[in-house]
Amino acid sequence: MAEADLDVVIRSMAKQQHKALMAEAKKRYARLTGSAAKAKTKESKARLKQTARDMMLLANAAARRLQITAENTADSYARAMRNALEEIKAAEAKMAAKGKAAKKKA
Repeated sequence: MAEADLDVVIRSMAKQQHKALMAEAKKRYARLTGSAAKAKTKESKARLKQTARDMMLLANAAARRLQITAENTADSYARAMRNALEEIKAAEAKMAAKGKAAKKKA
């Protein structure tokens, strides 16, 4: 079933992008928290920690939106392929019925 295969490809690509996005976010979070640990003033330490938390929150939101969009796209594609297949079958049935009717007349 070709339509299911492309549906799976869409989902797997989204999963790869999600993993890459979260890996990069974790690296940046670690870098920012490391900088916060080395900070000399209390204010800069708090600012860096807050920046790290906000960055991780935004990365999670972006990853979630990416995943939802990919799921919607894959579902939409699968639905469109099912509808197209039903239309093709209906057209074939209609043509077969016309063929039978033409044979009866002849």
